[in-house]
Amino acid sequence: MNITFDREQFSAAFQTAATVAPSRSPKPILQNVKLDISQDKAVIMATDTEVGIRLEVPGIEITAPGNVILPVNRMGPILRESTDEKLNIETDGNNIVIKGQRSEFKLPAQNPHEFPEVADFNEDKYHELPARLMKELIRRTLFATDTESSRYALGGVLLELEAESVIAVGTDGRRMAKMQGPAQSIKDHQTGDSMTIVPARAMQLIERALSDADAEIQLAARGNDILVKSPRATIYSRLVEGRFPKWRDVIPKDHGGVKLDLTVGPLFSAVRQTAIVTTDESRGIKFSIHDGSMVLTCSAAEFGQSRIELPVAYDGEEIQITLDHRYVGDFLRVLDPQKNMSLRVKDNDSPALFETDDGYTYVVMPLFREGS
Repeated sequence: MNITFDREQFSAAFQTAATVAPSRSPKPILQNVKLDISQDKAVIMATDTEVGIRLEVPGIEITAPGNVILPVNRMGPILRESTDEKLNIETDGNNIVIKGQRSEFKLPAQNPHEFPEVADFNEDKYHELPARLMKELIRRTLFATDTESSRYALGGVLLELEAESVIAVGTDGRRMAKMQGPAQSIKDHQTGDSMTIVPARAMQLIERALSDADAEIQLAARGNDILVKSPRATIYSRLVEGRFPKWRDVIPKDHGGVKLDLTVGPLFSAVRQTAIVTTDESRGIKFSIHDGSMVLTCSAAEFGQSRIELPVAYDGEEIQITLDHRYVGDFLRVLDPQKNMSLRVKDNDSPALFETDDGYTYVVMPLFREGS
């Protein structure tokens, strides 16, 4: 095998694949990535047997096809530290030589046939949706998952694939994020009653591997795993076992209370300012709504008090609710500061409901004790 490539372009693909390779494993071969070179394309692949990726690398000059195992802990630093614009990799089966204009490295070669197969996308039933939407689904729900919970189902994002839409839901039991968007079912591909819970780690990989240039992607949910294919990448992941909470029951059907129309930027600024005096033990911010204003207050004995006021279109009786500022901030952080949103608040015994006009819903349970 003999190839020449642009170092920066190759490094970006290598680093994405390298995030899959485990730093420790009973199978040492998994701590590497495999580079497969055919006559017309180059594919980097990595797996830990639970998650896998195949990533096509453009712009490679192929002198001789073949394949090679590249150790993450050696090849990564070479790509990062080298100052050469182009590098050449050549292997004779015993050694790997990485050479630039002013650098040369020789690494011991491993047997490529020992590397496990990484699933490719060969499905005829799948959903098709914009890559930009998939990235947004992940960004708006992944933060609400709980990767440290003993309830494994909360450590992933639930995907529900319907005839003309995709729904993503993440929850940790204290707040829930749900995003919905248009998607086209091919050959009646739907998840139905099955629990398609994608691990948080796989979702992070999908978001990283997709680019805005990937116009459309294909997503196939199978019995125990999922495949996502873009023009340059294929990601495989086993699904999380367990039962996901009945998320539709969490969204208030008849919320009552007050609905406030707000802009993301000013509310996020007010939350950040109020939170300056919060502590790890006292994370609650009280929202008091009355007389044309929403007043955010917080009090912590050792750090003092804060009070921030926002004008709102409401002149009814006072309504109060105390929310964890981190949960409110997480929702606002993934939205454009100029975006309009609504906040429904009833009382401190009912959840707060945040919504946007593009299919995004966020539910936060109140803190029942002020300052808790």
